Amino acid sequence: MDHHQRWHPTVNEREFIERALQSDLRVDGRRPFDFRRLKILFGREDGSAEVQLGDTRVMGYATAQLVQPYKDRPNEGTLAIFTEFSPMADPAFEPGRPGESAIELGRVVDRGLRESRAVDMESLCVVAGKHVWSVRVDLHILDNGGNLIDAANIAALAALSTFRRPECTVGGEDGQQVTVHDPEVRDPLPLTIHHLPIAVTFAYFGEGNIMVIDPTYKEEAVMGGRMTATINSNGDVCSIQKAGGEGVMSSVIMQCLRIASVKAADITSKIKNEVNSYTSAKALQKVKRLPASALKKDNAPDVAMKESSDGALETQSTKPSSDGQQIDKEPPSVVEDNKQEDVEPMLSECNPEAQSESRLTAGGSDETQEAISPKSLKDAVKPKHKIKKKQHSKS
Repeated sequence: MDHHQRWHPTVNEREFIERALQSDLRVDGRRPFDFRRLKILFGREDGSAEVQLGDTRVMGYATAQLVQPYKDRPNEGTLAIFTEFSPMADPAFEPGRPGESAIELGRVVDRGLRESRAVDMESLCVVAGKHVWSVRVDLHILDNGGNLIDAANIAALAALSTFRRPECTVGGEDGQQVTVHDPEVRDPLPLTIHHLPIAVTFAYFGEGNIMVIDPTYKEEAVMGGRMTATINSNGDVCSIQKAGGEGVMSSVIMQCLRIASVKAADITSKIKNEVNSYTSAKALQKVKRLPASALKKDNAPDVAMKESSDGALETQSTKPSSDGQQIDKEPPSVVEDNKQEDVEPMLSECNPEAQSESRLTAGGSDETQEAISPKSLKDAVKPKHKIKKKQHSKS
């Protein structure tokens, strides 16, 4: 990524790494198409995540604020990616202005998210042409163990998946006054994410015939070229970044895309499982603290955003909403007939055909998914013509 490298190999070390790769062996004991151990951690606040990919550690933090939209897109919010390279992560990183490596890392992650339209930007609009949400993701490099692009991409996706923006309503005499509600009064809203674009980086050695996935910092010092393919679990190619180096044949690139589609599906399931466990744990904590938070709701003020004469936004505190009081005044609903409680379980027990139909539909979707993407890593590594012959023999 940059001319300044963390590790400068000697001639013997370079030859050792290249000869080992010719025998499908790597310095850390992995196979050529194996990722390092991936670990995703979440902070106390929503929108913060830390990703550990082997020795590489990246922290992502998502925030949002109300801004004026661009004139050419008045109905869409904005999304920006910022990276920070600290000398603590790598002695080659210099403090101050971001270097070429930091700018390239931010652009690759930003392009994979923006061009694929993974985040619904129109849902971030509050008042068309005046107020939209601007989402910012800060990526902090904590330790550089190689392959920063993939780790930073996963950190950005994990932070966006757990981020919650405050709920706001529009009112006032002119219908342009925006009221931002306190999180204690109204639950914040998650972002609308259509899919997860996963970045998979390949390193090429020799004349481009040898390629490995997820290179370490030692392999990055020896490699002759690098390519990053951003692809989602459906097999859709979102972006491709070829950062100089040796030329690569088109057949090798197609093989890399097939391998990347398999890896993207695995990483997507890993991110979703971690996010689901985090949200469920958060929900349990919220239920336990419900009596204390219910008392705070009566005294928690809302923040109103009012546009002044010079176009700036002014904050005004308004009276707390009386939603909680109205809910308390309503009497609890009493079930008149106890027989209604047994209706739903009786229907599910007496109607096994509905259960069998749901299983058939679920099975049909799996078959179509297998037809789109390769079944396993072995099928992805195989050349395309061999896969077609295998399919004809089965038919």
